Amino acid sequence: MGDQPSVDEEVRATLRDGTPVVLRPIRPEDKRLLVDGFERLSEESRLRRFMAPVKQLTEKQLSYLTEVDQVNHVAWVVLLAEPPHTGLGVGRYVRIPAEPDVAESALTVVDDYQGRGLGTLLLGVLAAAARAGGIIRFRAFVMEDNAPVRTFMESLGAHPAFDSPGVLRLDIPVDPEQLPDSPAGRVLKAVAAGRAPVKAKLHL
Repeated sequence: MGDQPSVDEEVRATLRDGTPVVLRPIRPEDKRLLVDGFERLSEESRLRRFMAPVKQLTEKQLSYLTEVDQVNHVAWVVLLAEPPHTGLGVGRYVRIPAEPDVAESALTVVDDYQGRGLGTLLLGVLAAAARAGGIIRFRAFVMEDNAPVRTFMESLGAHPAFDSPGVLRLDIPVDPEQLPDSPAGRVLKAVAAGRAPVKAKLHL
């Protein structure tokens, strides 16, 4: 576990267009950062993330999303490395009490930065933390018509199954040895193994 990022570390990476970014654990004082990022999400992105029309984040939601224990609820943010350190996305997982070695994961990237590999970077640092915490599998719930995320998850070895009308459940292995030898799988293996900075080359 010595090569895996701890909850106190920062991970620096470079997007394929040369943009330097920083990934770090979320903090309670990041509420404004989340509000700013939420306002930069399109209605479609908000619907795909929350699976319901959401106009704004409530104080209760902001507390839940930022005041995490980094053990059973782990969350990382990704920001531009250069000032003003604009927030670009957040990834999190929440351990499922009934299945303590499984965690529900979710990724959110602002529209302007979708398709640049940020989802893979976030998932990689989450996977490193999850392995250290005894989690072997991520579970994601995705709208059936969300083709880009479905394709991405399936490239990581997920097999979709219907959870409810219009919603798919996808389980992803956390162990790098179980990831397929796909472009997404290779990037995720590198990030999860702590080989950062990483140049993300995926269209997510």
